[in-house]
Amino acid sequence: MMYRCGWGLKEGQETVLAVEITREGFDWALRNSCLSHYDRGLHPDRNQWRRELKRSPARVQWDPERDLRIQPLSYRSLQLGLAGEASRRYADEWTVSIRDVTDLAHEIHARVKNDDLAAAAALLPDERPYPTDEAPGQANAVQRVGEAETRATA
Repeated sequence: MMYRCGWGLKEGQETVLAVEITREGFDWALRNSCLSHYDRGLHPDRNQWRRELKRSPARVQWDPERDLRIQPLSYRSLQLGLAGEASRRYADEWTVSIRDVTDLAHEIHARVKNDDLAAAAALLPDERPYPTDEAPGQANAVQRVGEAETRATA
């Protein structure tokens, strides 16, 4: 995600923060989220989707993941937007820590520019799939959203 702010070099985005939140908070946001766009496979009609989107405190979409050269990868990552109650909970309840990682973003960017991708990759935070607590056989909202996004972009 550091590339989205130009590695901390875009005007108005010169500070890069790593925000850690509770698992309970992230799960709440997922459970209370709505897909950011209409999908006829998930929503009976556009009007119902619009009503759900309007009252939902969180929105989700699956974005193409990118490599260090900003080229699309074969998988997607969840993007979660917060509003209303979710924003308040994020600020007041869920936030565990906030770290300034601007210098790290600059260092990674410098290594990418120097074509030292292995060294840049070694500095990236560890990322792994997010496990959910859904019972086996139950439909998972995040999975349904991901499947809808895949259909929309296929």
